[in-house]
Amino acid sequence: MHDRLRRLLPTRESIADNRWLRWLGPALFHPRLWHMHRRGVALGVAIGVFFGLLIPIAQIPASAAVAVALRANLPCAMASTLVTNPITFPPVYYAAWKVGGFVLGDDAPPPDRQAAAAQASVAADDDRPWPLRAWDAVTGVGKPLVVGLAIFAVFFGLGIYLLVGQVWRARVCWKRRRRLRRATATA
Repeated sequence: MHDRLRRLLPTRESIADNRWLRWLGPALFHPRLWHMHRRGVALGVAIGVFFGLLIPIAQIPASAAVAVALRANLPCAMASTLVTNPITFPPVYYAAWKVGGFVLGDDAPPPDRQAAAAQASVAADDDRPWPLRAWDAVTGVGKPLVVGLAIFAVFFGLGIYLLVGQVWRARVCWKRRRRLRRATATA
């Protein structure tokens, strides 16, 4: 499993040559950033999921910077930001918007109905410049979305940290038991 994961993750050199990450310099070569151990991998994946859900752009540089600061596994942090991708983006953001609206107590209509309502108000408000009308439409969706994304980032980041740690521990225990069974069977 480690070999398969290592093949999928970027190498030290490919990350060091990346123009977006080059500013991290020598900090990129700390041994704990590249070692596959339970805490480092779990923390790296949690950081990646956190930033993958929290911010829509610059997820990889943000997760890399935090992984370097916390000495988490850097390739895992960078790869796990892909939890939001073009396929998962719409359902995740829609669910975050709904959760944020629920938490804020907003009974806002879905975005398509909001757009229709905004267009109706635009017709009534022809004297306002278009940037102000666009800003009103975005802020109507924005606040619940930001709250929902923050909730998702914290909840799923913490959950994935605990899950990876437990799966790693269970796998080590399973291997240890298997090794002991083989040793007692041959003795």
